[in-house]
Amino acid sequence: MAADKLISSGGPWESVIGYSRAVKAGPYVHVSGTTATLNGELQHPGDAYSQAKVAYSIIEKALAEVGYGLEDVVRVRIYLTDEADMDSVGKANGELFSAIKPALTILAGLKFINPQMLVEIEADAYKA
Repeated sequence: MAADKLISSGGPWESVIGYSRAVKAGPYVHVSGTTATLNGELQHPGDAYSQAKVAYSIIEKALAEVGYGLEDVVRVRIYLTDEADMDSVGKANGELFSAIKPALTILAGLKFINPQMLVEIEADAYKA
């Protein structure tokens, strides 16, 4: 299935690496791995909870561009540099999805491009 719409956040890596913030294909929206980076600057170094909140706000904005919302999210993948951040990032996830309860995967012990990045989040949404 070809993409119906490519969604850009205008981030500098999108054109260099060749990806979209999100892709809508039929009833699905797939949001790329999202960090707490705004205007090329990482937000909240050292604070995984706040980084997760910023990442979710970027995801929410990408979904909104095609008429979707967090209530349409069916799967979330969370990547952490340190497993000790699982509780704080899990709290941020729970604040958004406690009623929705999408499928969830959490992986820890990863290394990101910027060593100050503590969390990266992907999301998939579906609307019939």
